[in-house]
Amino acid sequence: MGMIDDSRPIFVQIAEKIEDDIVEGRLPEESQVPSTNQFASFYQINPATAAKGVNLLVDQGILYKKRGIGMFVSTGARKELLEKRKHQFYEQFVVTMIREAEKLGITKEQLSEMIQKGDAHS
Repeated sequence: MGMIDDSRPIFVQIAEKIEDDIVEGRLPEESQVPSTNQFASFYQINPATAAKGVNLLVDQGILYKKRGIGMFVSTGARKELLEKRKHQFYEQFVVTMIREAEKLGITKEQLSEMIQKGDAHS
């Protein structure tokens, strides 16, 4: 199972897993998403929980339903998710890093150098 972490609602994690698959190109736009039952058996969860995760993305316009066929990835979903994730990245990591740097008396130049140096390690 591996990815289910108890600190956050499972349906939210299912939605994020689908988002990851879209962002990383494993689920191309207009391709069919696994069924609720497939998610449920794969992650050993209740189909209703899996459906809640899928419906979260339907509400956001990331997935859409084709009657009698299943769920599909919307056109433009990847771009939309990348924008959302970039914004989250900025809020969670960049803003936090800058605040912490200011507390420690690290200048913007020093911070920039640290990032450049970190880049050399990858």
